[in-house]
Formats: sequence, structure tokens, C-alpha cells
Amino acid sequence: MSEELQGNYRTRTDICLRCPMGCEVRTMLGPDDEILEMNGNRCKLGVEYVEQEIKDPRRVLPTSVRVRGGIRPLVPVWTPEPMPKGRLLDLAKHTRTIEVEAPVHVGDVIVDDWEGLGVRLVASGEVPRAEEAHRETEAKGA
Repeated sequence: MSEELQGNYRTRTDICLRCPMGCEVRTMLGPDDEILEMNGNRCKLGVEYVEQEIKDPRRVLPTSVRVRGGIRPLVPVWTPEPMPKGRLLDLAKHTRTIEVEAPVHVGDVIVDDWEGLGVRLVASGEVPRAEEAHRETEAKGA
């Protein structure tokens, strides 16, 4: 996103991410961030995307958390629903304090309602317990 100031008005350019076309949408905003003019979008998804970016930008956070007693020290996690963009770094910092016990399975909810925002952190990978993986390896070799 880029912005230009023109008196009390701002012009911003966003690249729409809602479909593969990646339209470059230019928007002129008034003093109170009201949309005065928009062009460059080839479909209504571009309008919806830019309106969302102006009013309440949201992102999905993919990251990882520590695992205790697993065959790997980390498990990938993500926020399946987009969360407020301004809180991404706060949640990323919080994930450094989280440690879960193995086994961890895809879909396990690691955090259910972070700071009352309705943001869930969900496992997107598998980490078996270390001794279970060791027993399976021994059983295959026997």
C-alpha cells in the first residue's frame, strides 16, 4: 500500500489480494477517511478488499509454538480467522511464551480466545510424543 497527501485528501494504492488478478486499486479518501473515489478494481471484490483495509485491516498469523516431549521442538500454528492487523505483533510475541505437551495434532486449539478478541490459535501440523515415535520405529524394525 502506498499513499500520497494532497491537501486534506489522501490517495492510496492497494493491490487487491482477494483473487489472482491482483488489481491495483487507487482510492481517494476525504479528511475522515471516507471513500470519495475508487478505480482500478476489475470486480466488486476489489471494492470490498479496500474498504476492509481502510476500516479494519485484518491478517492471518502463521507462526509456531514450542512443544515439550515431542519428536520436534516446534509445531506450526495459525489463526484460521483473520485478526486485527494492529495486534499481529502482540500475538506473535505471546506465542513465544506458549509451550504445549506432545502429542499435538492438526486442528488442536492451542489458544481459544486470545485477549477476548475471539482469535484462536490452531495447530496446523503434527508432533508425536517422542517415546511413541520411538516405539513405532522399534516395532517396524522387529
